[in-house]
Amino acid sequence: MSTPLLQLRNLRVTFPSPRGPVEVVKGVSFDLGRERLGIVGESGSGKSLTGRSLLRLLKPPAHVTMDKLIFDGMDIPSLSERQMRAVRGARISLVMQDPKYSLNPVMTIGVQIAEALRLHENLPRREIHARVCDMLQQVRIDDPEHVMKLYPHQVSGGMGQRVMIAMMLIPQPDILIADEPTSALDVSVQAQVLHLIEQMILKNGMGLILISHDLELVARYCDRVLVMRQGEVVEELAADQLHAAQHPYTKGLLAAVPRMDETREVLPVMDRAEVYET
Repeated sequence: MSTPLLQLRNLRVTFPSPRGPVEVVKGVSFDLGRERLGIVGESGSGKSLTGRSLLRLLKPPAHVTMDKLIFDGMDIPSLSERQMRAVRGARISLVMQDPKYSLNPVMTIGVQIAEALRLHENLPRREIHARVCDMLQQVRIDDPEHVMKLYPHQVSGGMGQRVMIAMMLIPQPDILIADEPTSALDVSVQAQVLHLIEQMILKNGMGLILISHDLELVARYCDRVLVMRQGEVVEELAADQLHAAQHPYTKGLLAAVPRMDETREVLPVMDRAEVYET
């Protein structure tokens, strides 16, 4: 079996509180190849903290420990901050939830995407401009020359998210972490953005970590799923076997999902006592 692109063992994240330290991520471990891995769970289950920990983005008062985090042969915890800057973006990229809070409001779209490329490659200005135009076209944005001159508030939420994807993919990373990439979008745009991410992942042979609370979405777009509850991975299974999940928590999440042909008068409520005893 080939060596995974990324190996994580026993990740733990702790925050201080008036009552003492609170552990919010509790021993998460997984391997990632050039595949699509989904991480699902309720809000507060530790999904986003896990994704940010892979890029060492959690700063004090967060306390982060792990037994191992190896990416492409590199021991991530031992890298200096300068060395990590060469990994973030260029090798591992992160698409945030909402472009309104992720894009710089006082920089044009073209300048922001070009900056993501310029930080990692020493290229002539003309080539950078051409690469930015090409990437905007790849994310299905018409008239990229015009869009490059716009500011984030001048584009729709769907276009803003496409800009974010372009910015994260232009350095051609090995892994893309997509943290709730469609949560700020309406249903009509969600499928377009996810299809776009899927195409880019397959085209470039990248690994994907898709963080979401939407089980149906993850089942459609991922190869493998980790289910998290209260900072722990409670179940791991193939995405196409999600509806055959065995853990009571996963079953509870699935049962609470409304259906298009809904016949139940009341949606099931998760029996948390049973989940917590498991």
